[in-house]
Amino acid sequence: MKRLLAFGMGLLLAWALAACAGPTAGPGWLVLIDGDKGLENWNRVGDANWRAEGGAIMADQGKGGFLVSKNAYKDFVLYAEFWSATDTNSGIFFRASDPNRISADNSYEANIWDIRPDPKYGTGGIVDFAAVPVPPIYKAGGQWNTYEIEARGADVTVKFNGTVTVRMQNGKYPSGPFALQFGAGLQGANGGPIKWRKVQIKPL
Repeated sequence: MKRLLAFGMGLLLAWALAACAGPTAGPGWLVLIDGDKGLENWNRVGDANWRAEGGAIMADQGKGGFLVSKNAYKDFVLYAEFWSATDTNSGIFFRASDPNRISADNSYEANIWDIRPDPKYGTGGIVDFAAVPVPPIYKAGGQWNTYEIEARGADVTVKFNGTVTVRMQNGKYPSGPFALQFGAGLQGANGGPIKWRKVQIKPL
């Protein structure tokens, strides 16, 4: 009985360690945010009040702004852990054409916005390119979440909390930096906070 109990505890421990390692375990991953460390890895665009606080990098004030990666990426897997409120307007912009003017008009945006006025491009979707179901079934507000974005040429897949939300084939934007957003809320009001506690990328 003791041997069986010890074996079971060993399996549980192994499972827990594997779960903590997540999909970012292994060689080739570049760590850009880890807890409240990593602001030095980014360029800032806009007036968002990015800062290290409570074990994360966060913003909750300003008309809008971005943390923009210092390097450009073509093919990659990106993994991010984030917390948002229901009224948070955020997202991960990738393959941005202009690192000084981040926009859904010059990059792809994996959106984080539970109450987006046009819900088909809300949380889990790629704005103007890949829609999610309406009424919305993917909600980020009030909890920690994960995004996994894989881009290989024109093939792009987005996973939200381990579930594939959209797949697309589109080669409009072939390469560029990626950016983390703090955006304005509805009708220009201040949006809810966004917190990033882990951001890693693996170039392919």
